[in-house]
Order: sequence, then C-alpha cells, then structure tokens
Amino acid sequence: GSERLQLLDALLPAYVQLLGQLATAGADWVQLDEPCLAQDLDSAARAAFAHAYAELAANVAPRILLATYFEALDANLDLAMRLPVQGMHVDLARAPQQLDAVLDALPAGRVLSAGIVDGRNIWRSRPDRTLPMLEKIQARIGGERLWLAPSCSLLHVPIDLEAETALDPAHRTWMAFARQKIEELRTYADALAGDPDATARLDRQQAALDRRATAAGVVDAHVRARSGGLTPQAANRRSCYTARHAAQASVLALPLLPTTTIGSFPQTDELRKARAAHRAGRLDDAGYARVLERQIEHCVRFQESIGLDVLVHGEAERNDMVEYFGEQLRGFIFTKLGWVQSYGSRCVKPPVIIGDVARTAPMTVRWSTYAQSLTRKPMKGMLTGPVTMLQWSFVRDDLPLASVCRQIALTLRDEVHDLEAAGITVIQIDEPAFREGLPLHRADWPDYLAWAVECFRISAGGVRDTTQIHTHMCYSEFNDIIEAVAAMDADVISIETSRSRMELLGAFSRFHYPNGMGPGVYDIHSPRVPAQSEMVGLLHKALCVLEPGQLWVNPDCGLKTRTWAEVEPALKAMVGAARQLRAELQGSGTQSTGPAAREGRHAA
Repeated sequence: GSERLQLLDALLPAYVQLLGQLATAGADWVQLDEPCLAQDLDSAARAAFAHAYAELAANVAPRILLATYFEALDANLDLAMRLPVQGMHVDLARAPQQLDAVLDALPAGRVLSAGIVDGRNIWRSRPDRTLPMLEKIQARIGGERLWLAPSCSLLHVPIDLEAETALDPAHRTWMAFARQKIEELRTYADALAGDPDATARLDRQQAALDRRATAAGVVDAHVRARSGGLTPQAANRRSCYTARHAAQASVLALPLLPTTTIGSFPQTDELRKARAAHRAGRLDDAGYARVLERQIEHCVRFQESIGLDVLVHGEAERNDMVEYFGEQLRGFIFTKLGWVQSYGSRCVKPPVIIGDVARTAPMTVRWSTYAQSLTRKPMKGMLTGPVTMLQWSFVRDDLPLASVCRQIALTLRDEVHDLEAAGITVIQIDEPAFREGLPLHRADWPDYLAWAVECFRISAGGVRDTTQIHTHMCYSEFNDIIEAVAAMDADVISIETSRSRMELLGAFSRFHYPNGMGPGVYDIHSPRVPAQSEMVGLLHKALCVLEPGQLWVNPDCGLKTRTWAEVEPALKAMVGAARQLRAELQGSGTQSTGPAAREGRHAA
C-alpha cells in the first residue's frame, strides 16, 4: 500500500550519498533496478517515482540505467520515459510485443538496453525472432545507443551448461545457462556488426532449435490427444461439497476439530545418508527400501501414539516435492549441478520440462499403501499439484503454460484414482505456488486463474464423494484471489496463518468460505516449540471466523526441515490444544456444523 511510500524521503539521502560516492570513485554508469514498473501502479506510486528520480537527478551522480523486467511497461511506459535517466532497460524476452511502443517513446539520446535472452529460463533464444528485433532497433536508434543484455539478472538460471556432461547432446543444443547466455549476447552483437562467423553460429543455433519440434521425447501423440479431448466434466467432482461432506463424515468418522499434518516429517541424517548411498550404488534397492520402511513405520507409530486423527507417511522416500515426481514422469529431465537460489541461503535444482508429460506407472501408491497397512486410521496420500510442478520447474518454451499444466494435471489425476483404488480415502494435492504464478498485470489474472483452477480440478476430478481431497497453500495472502481458491473446490484447504496470528483468515470470513479449512497453528519455519496455550489461543481466533465443523488443526507447513526433537513436543501440544478446545465446545453445547447449516446461517 501507499504507507510504505512515506519512508521514501528518509531513504533518498542514502541513495544520493551512494551515487555521489560512486561518481567520485569513477563510475560512469549505475543500474537501478525498478521491476515494479512492470506492475500496476497507483497514482501515489507514480508520483513517488517522479519525485525520487528528480531528487537523484538534482545531485551529482553517474549516468543511470533504469532497468525493468519480467513484463511490459504498458501503462507505465510514459512514466518511465519521462524520468530523468540516461538509459532504459526493457525485457524483450518476456514481452517482445512492447518494442514498437518503446521505440516510439524513447527520448532522443537515451540508451536502450534490450533484454533479448531470457534470464528466467534455460532455453536458447531463437535467432529468427531475436535478430530481426535487434536489426529494427539498430535501424531506429543506431548501434551506439543499443545495448544487448539478458532480460533480467542471471541469478535465476544455473551457471554453466558445460558442466552438465550427462545431458543428452541434442538437449544441450537447445539450452543455455548463465555463461551460454552471455556468449549468446556476444554472438548477436558480432552478427549485428556484420561478422559472418557470428551469423553462421546463429544459423546453426536456429537449425538446432528447429529440429527440437520433431526430436524424440518432445511430442507424444497420445498425450496431445488426451489433453486436447478434455471436456468440462473432467474438472468436476461427482457431487457438490454438501453431499461430499456428508459422505466423507460417514466413512471417515473424524472427531470435531480433526488433527493432521501437512505431509513431510523430519529428514534424518540416517535417511539422507541412505539416499546418497542408494544414488551412488553403494546401497541396493532392497536395502534402501528397508530404510524407508523403518522411517515410515516410526513416523506412523509416533502419530498414532500422540493421537493424530489423519496420518501421513512422512515422505521419507522424497528428495524434493517436485523432483520426486518429475523423476517418474516422461517429459522431465534433470541436471546434476543446475542449482539456483530460491530464497536466503536456500538453493534448489529445478527439473526441466522438455517434452510432453506422461506417467508410466503409479508414483506414490507403494509407500502410501504400506503406511496405511500399519494403521487403521486414515492415511493421507500426498501429491504435489500441477500448478506448483509447473512453477517450480524450468518449463519448455514451445507450448503455452496452460497446455503444459493440463498435461501434468492428467498425470496427477491418474495417480489420484490409483490411490483411491488402493484404499486411500484422503488425498492431498499441494499447491503452495498457486498465487506465485499470478501475472504482474491484473488484467491478465482472470486467464491465469481460470486455467490454474481448472488444472487443479482436473487432478481431483471424478473421484468418489467419499474420497476427501485436501490442498495446501503457503506463502500466500488470499484477499484478492479468494474466489479462485474457493473455485478449486477442495474438501479441505490448509494454509499458513500462525505468523499472522490468523489475520489471513479475514478473506475467508468475508467471502463465507464454505469448505473445510486448517489454518496453521504451529510455525514450522522456526525451531521454537509453541506452548499448547498459544495454539489454543490461535484456534479461538480461528473460531471467530470459521464454524467448528469447518476447522481442522494442523501446522503451517511440512516438517521436513525440522528435527524430531522439535517436532515431537510441538505436535503433542497441537493435539492437546485440539482436545482442550473440543472439550470446551462440547461443554458449552456447541455442535459440529455442516455446510448446509452454514449456508443457512450466512443466508440469514
């Protein structure tokens, strides 16, 4: 909101001082990144931009290159071009359609930095599209004012493709990591200068990319036919939520305020060492399976001992919530050293979606059914949702994102039905990245939300009314997408709310969210073990928004990064909090409220 802008005047002197020091030190240019210029800005933000850059221009400073990326400038184009800077960087990899408008608005003498290689994905640029853009720019403004650059910082891609010696040689010709992207820029610059060797290199690059369309593993006719033949019914459950709720209550027989966890349990040193030994061939399949069985049994026995109502198997077999599934699907490939920064000091190694996605065999049934065989309590099957699989991968650039997501959704739909057939009656389809995929411009939100919701619903579509579908979302505020969250029609959604002290529930209250909900009462991002009384307090806050029959009790997120010494007392306290509140509600005569009753109350 605009409140943050009140800090601007206190911040500007630090920028003025720093830019002055850089000028004194001999810096000729300084790049200032302003990616928010690719977002929708209100009048206060626009005024703040004009004020801030006027202040910077009034003081001694190097020449400034103003950089924006990830989307087109669109409505902010005029604002950006009126700012007193000497250079402008725009993203022509993600938003090439803005080029003509940018050229028309570019002030005389201003440098244009053209972001022509995609800094957020690992594919080589297409010379047949990129070179004509550069030739157009050069013809309009001349070569001296044209700079060539990646679309954005290269921290989003791995460092060097040359280290990936195990990749298929054909695949490598389609890909570019940070070092190769810099080399691409040099080649384009040389080609613009008339270097025939550079032009020949671009011709070879284009020929390799053209061969990709017919390469083995890229197009699967069966997958294309199946996804192309989807009907609206594929995204529907058999009955409305009210009917499903009643059917599930009769089968699951859960208490008021049922307790569960989000999925993963601590990954111990023993488990990590066994996984590494198995990958290296020092531990055979049978030996590794015995390790996993011990870990899963320990997890199940612990959950039973403290009285959790819906159990999980703990995901001991999984290295990563996307990589684990991608390794079992056609259309995915993996790097050895393709690490990128996720947040803070955490790095991830995203899989690469290189072709049509298909499932060749069940992926989770073995360990879910093994865990279910150890207990009579409901065992929750755990899947990563299609939108999150998409968002947390390097996605092919030759199909629309929606088409790739539908392919993933169909593989998960098959897995859901296999879990159901194997006797798993509660299945969670995690979508922590659902909001993350929103486009920067609100005008583009409806299209994204339509296909993202559809893909989730395809994953869960067609299961029996008695099968309870959960989803989990974290890192999210829901006020502006609550209708889409409701349209997903999960029977239960768990969300991260403990750090906000349940404030994130406000959106669900105003919307009268009808389905089950588990607002997190235990912050798993901290080693601190919350007291039972603290969790009871959070649950009381939740009951100001939700009916008792809606409310589930669970942590904020998975427990993979925590230790057993932290998890055991925290979950015991969580179960104790649920029991305490059940007793309070029963003592006051409050009964579990079903969706039909809630609808009547809201209508009244």
